Amino acid sequence: MVETANHQHQPPPAQVAPPPPPPLGSARGPVFPPSEQLLQLHYCIHSNPSWPQTVILAFQHYIVMLGTTVMIATMLVPRMGGGPGDKARVIQALLFMSGVNTLLQTFLGTRLPTVMGPSFAYVISVLSVINDFSNSNFTSEHQRFDHTMRAVQGSLIVSSFINIVLGFSRAWGNFTRFFSPVIIVPVVCVVGLGLFGRGFPQLGNCVEIGLPMLVLLVVGQQYLKHIHPIAHSILERFALLFCIGLVWAFAAILTASGAYNHVKEQTKMSCRVDRSFLLSSASWIKVPYPFQWGAPIFRASHVFGMIGAALVSSAESTGTFFAAARLAGATPPPAHVLSRSIGLQGVGQLLDGIFGSLVGKFGAFFAQIPLPIFAAVYCVLYGIVAAIGITFIQFTNNNSMRNIYILGLSLFLGISIPQYFVMNTDLAGHGPVKTGGGWFNDILNTIFSSPPAVAMIVATLLDNTLDARHTREERGIPWWVPFQHKKGDSRNEEFYSYPLRINEYMPTRFL
Repeated sequence: MVETANHQHQPPPAQVAPPPPPPLGSARGPVFPPSEQLLQLHYCIHSNPSWPQTVILAFQHYIVMLGTTVMIATMLVPRMGGGPGDKARVIQALLFMSGVNTLLQTFLGTRLPTVMGPSFAYVISVLSVINDFSNSNFTSEHQRFDHTMRAVQGSLIVSSFINIVLGFSRAWGNFTRFFSPVIIVPVVCVVGLGLFGRGFPQLGNCVEIGLPMLVLLVVGQQYLKHIHPIAHSILERFALLFCIGLVWAFAAILTASGAYNHVKEQTKMSCRVDRSFLLSSASWIKVPYPFQWGAPIFRASHVFGMIGAALVSSAESTGTFFAAARLAGATPPPAHVLSRSIGLQGVGQLLDGIFGSLVGKFGAFFAQIPLPIFAAVYCVLYGIVAAIGITFIQFTNNNSMRNIYILGLSLFLGISIPQYFVMNTDLAGHGPVKTGGGWFNDILNTIFSSPPAVAMIVATLLDNTLDARHTREERGIPWWVPFQHKKGDSRNEEFYSYPLRINEYMPTRFL
C-alpha cells in the first residue's frame, strides 16, 4: 500500500556545538597578566626609609660599587707603572668622582637610584694609552705613571664632549625613540650577562673564600629570612653586609694563620687581606684639587680611542637606567630624561679628567676586601639585572616568531661578538680590528667589545627593519610610546620631574 496521507519531512535535529576548550593556561592554573611594577618591592622610587636604614643601605651600595673600582684599579695601575700608593690615589679619585656623578644623576639626571661608578668600557682605551708610553724613557716607574695619568686625563676631557653634545642636543633621546620592549630585553639582559667574566671566573681565583660568600649570601638572603619575622626584614635588606663581614673575617683568619704563605703570587693577591698595601699607602684625608697628577696631555690618537668608550658608556648606562626604573617601580625613562642623563654623564666624565681624590684611609680600608668576595656578590647582582631585562618581554607578543628571532639573535650576538673581541685583544689593548688607522681601530675594538652596545645595534636594526610597520602590536609599541613623551603618561612627570622647583630655572627642552 502506498501511504497517501500528507507527509511532512521533518528536519534532522540540530546538533549542539561542543563548548570551546578552555585556554591552556587556565586549564592548568592562573594566568598572570602583564604588570608594570614588580611585586614584593620594599621600597619604590618615592619611598622614604628611615634615616638609619638610609645610611646603612647607602653604605651597602658603596661597598658593592667599591668592588668594580678596585678591580679596574688593580688591572690598570700596575701596568701604568704605579705602586700601592698610586693605586690608593686612583681608587680614591674614582670613589670621589663616583659620588659627584651620582649626585648629578639623582638630582638633575634620570632621578633614578643609580650609583654612577667607573666602567670597564674605558679599559681598552686606557690600555692603548699605556702601550703608547711603554717604550718611552722615564727616570722612574712613578714618572711613567704620572705621565700616563695625564694622558688619560686629557683624552677623558676631550671625549667627554661627545656625551655632552649627544645628550644636551637631544640626539641620544631621539635615537632611543626607535626602541621598543623587543629591543630593551636584550640590551638590559646583556648589561648583566655581559659581565659574566667578573663573576665566577674571578671567584674561582680564591674559591675557599668566594664560594662560601656566594652560598652564604643566597642562604642568608633567601632562606634564613623565614626563621623569624624580624630576621625577614633584616636579612632581606642587609644580608649583604653581614655576609661580607663574616667572610672577610674568615679571610683574615686564613691570612693570619699562614694558610697563604707558600702559594702562588696570584693566589696571594686574590686571597690575602694584606696584599694590596692600600691602607699603609693612603693618607688620612686628601682634599680634591684639579690636575693633581699634572697638566693633562692631549693626543689625537688617545682621544679617538676614548670617544669609542664614551659611546659605549652611553649604551651601557641606558640599559642600566631601564633596569633601575623597573627595580624602582618607575615607568621607563622618557627620551628627554635619557638625553639629559647622558649629557650629565659627559659633564661627569669632564670632571673625572679634572679632579682628584678624597677621604683616604676610609676608602683604602674597605678596598682591602679580597676581590673574590666582590665576585660572589656580582654573581647575584648581575644575574638579577639580566632577569629584569627578561621581564620586559611580557609587554610584547612572546609567541611571535619575528620577536623570538630578534631576541635570540641580538642576545647571542650581544655576548658572542664581544667575547670574540675580548679573546683576540692582547695585553697592550690591540683588538682584532687592525687597519692603518690606530684611532679607528680603538673606536671599533671598544664598541664591539661591549655587550650592551652590540645588542643595542643588532636589536635596533632588526626591530626597525623586519616588517616593523605591520607588527606594532606585536612589538609592544602601543604600550611603549606613551612613556617616551613627557605628557604621554601622567606618571612621567611624577617620577622624573626636577626637585626643589629646579624646573623653574631649567630650559624646557630638558624638563
